[in-house]
Amino acid sequence: MESLKGLDRELGVARDKVFYSSPDGKVILINDDYLNTSLKESTVDLVVTSPPYNVDVKYEGYTDNIPYEKYLEFTEKWLRKTRNLLKPDGRICLNIPLDKSKGRDGEGFQSVYADVVEIAKRVGLKYFSTIVWNEGNISRRTAWGSYSSASAPYVIAPVEVIVLLYKDRWKKGRKGKSDVTPEEFKEWTLGLWTFQGETKRVDHPAPFPVELPKRCIKLFSYTDDVVLDPFVGSGTTLIAARLLGRKAVGVDISKEYCELAKQRLMNAVMGL
Repeated sequence: MESLKGLDRELGVARDKVFYSSPDGKVILINDDYLNTSLKESTVDLVVTSPPYNVDVKYEGYTDNIPYEKYLEFTEKWLRKTRNLLKPDGRICLNIPLDKSKGRDGEGFQSVYADVVEIAKRVGLKYFSTIVWNEGNISRRTAWGSYSSASAPYVIAPVEVIVLLYKDRWKKGRKGKSDVTPEEFKEWTLGLWTFQGETKRVDHPAPFPVELPKRCIKLFSYTDDVVLDPFVGSGTTLIAARLLGRKAVGVDISKEYCELAKQRLMNAVMGL
């Protein structure tokens, strides 16, 4: 366990769960099951995360092929906890698939996006908008259904979404410093983002590119805000937050991924 400064007290982090703390104490990595993690309520300004998609990705420490109804139950639990951790003007940028075919019973895809938004509203979160992320990965397509036939064709959307949610109010309750440029603001407030998914191998089966949390953090948080990623994985959200000067905490159940996130975070900071 590393020495702690400031942010651990601000968030009420249990010291025995801290896997890593940056030298200035502004970034903390917690090795724990997020549902059991002890954090103070109403302390987080922005959540940026991409939870497991339940498409049988081979994660270390997590089963990613549970029945869909169980997946939705899990989603409700972690979203309810997250709502409690948000400040009244706290926001969530939730990267999820539009739909998925794996794990379905019978014909049709599971409507992941629609189902998760409904659950978010059920636990008391409010819906603001949705950003469509065009990864440009159509070349990887292999599933066609009934190829060149009307019998049973598959329609594949080569996009993911970033759902924008908030706790009680969208407008921030205080004035603060923003670092988003006018050019970035004009481009990023259009709800279609086009950039590639992660192409580098980082010893994690489903990393997202740093561009995604970078945009979310700059557009939706002040420079002194607290950012949380409850499924931190390879640490990309923490890297973006650190490079942008935010305070940040990441949680992962896997010690292996915590070590990976720590090393990537330290390497990124060394490059400043």
